[in-house]
Amino acid sequence: MSKLDNNRYAPLLRQKMSTESFQKLLVLDNLKLFEFIGEYTELCEPDSVYMCDDSDEDAEYIRKNSLALKEEKPLSKPGHTIHYDGYQDQGRAPGATKNLVSKELVPLMGALLAKERHEGLAEVRDILKGIMKGKKATVKLSCEGPTHSPFSVACAQMTDSFYVCHSEELLYRRAHEHFRTMEHKDRFFRFVHSAGRLDENGNCIDLDKRRIYQDMEDYIVLSTNNQYAGNSVGLKKHAMRLAIKLSGTEGWLCEHMFVMTILNKGKGRSTHFCGAFPSACGKTSTAMLPGEGIIGDDIAYFRNINGEFRAVNVETAYSGSSRT
Repeated sequence: MSKLDNNRYAPLLRQKMSTESFQKLLVLDNLKLFEFIGEYTELCEPDSVYMCDDSDEDAEYIRKNSLALKEEKPLSKPGHTIHYDGYQDQGRAPGATKNLVSKELVPLMGALLAKERHEGLAEVRDILKGIMKGKKATVKLSCEGPTHSPFSVACAQMTDSFYVCHSEELLYRRAHEHFRTMEHKDRFFRFVHSAGRLDENGNCIDLDKRRIYQDMEDYIVLSTNNQYAGNSVGLKKHAMRLAIKLSGTEGWLCEHMFVMTILNKGKGRSTHFCGAFPSACGKTSTAMLPGEGIIGDDIAYFRNINGEFRAVNVETAYSGSSRT
C-alpha cells in the first residue's frame, strides 16, 4: 500500500478515477502532485478524472475525445484536426490576466497587470468552484525542455478541455516517467484550466468570468472560461512567465527567442544563432530560413553548462503559433 492511500484526498480520487488512472498517479509517489490533483478535483467537481501516462494510447484517447466533444474537427489529411475559438474569445485578455503578487508590489506593477495575491486567489477559486460539473477532467504531465536534463522543468496540467491536452501533447515532451524519477519531487509548475460553460457551437459562454491568474509565488496558473490557446494552454506563455521568475532565482535564463544553426558547407562549420523579436515580428520565419538548421522558434532556456553557453528549445515542436 502506498503512503498516499492514507492521504485525505485518496477517497475522493479513488471515486473520481478509474483503478488504472489512480495507479498511474500512485506510482509517481509525489505528495505535492497528489494533493494538487485532489485539491482541484474537490474544488472544480468534475464527474471523472483521467490520469495520462506517456503511452501512445493515452495520446490517442485525448485526440479522440477532442473530436467526440467537437472541440476539434477532422481535416482531410489523416490524423490532422482543427480547432476554432469563439469569436469573442481570441487573443490575449489584458483585463482578465493578472500576476498575483504581494500587496506592496501591486502599485509598482499597476492594476492592469497585477492583483493582490490572496484577493486574486479567492476570486478565481470562487469562479472555479463546481466549474467542471458534468465534465471529464484530464491530468497531463509534460516537460519544458528535454526530460532528465539540467534544463528540465516539469509541468502538471489539469483541464476539462481535450483541445488543451491535445495541444500540449503536440508541443511538449511527455513526462509521466520524468515525474516518477525526477530528483526534486516538489519542483514543477501547476496549471488548472476550465473552458467553463459552452454553447451549442462549443464556444465559451461566461466570458465575463474569464480569468487568467498567475500566482508567481506558488508557481501555479488558474485559467477559467476561455479556450484561446494563449490563455488556456498552460505550458505556453503561462509557463514562460513562471520560468522567468524561476530562472531569476536559480541563475539561468528563459527568453522569447529563436535558436537556429547557420551552416557553412564549404568550411564544414556550424554557427548557432539566437534572435529576440516581439510577437508577430518574424521569429518563426527567420528560424526556418531555407538551407539552415532550426532548433527552436519561440521560447528558449539558456544555461551555463561547464563554462559553455547552452540553449534548448522549450518545445518539442516548431512553429509556436500552430496548435494542431
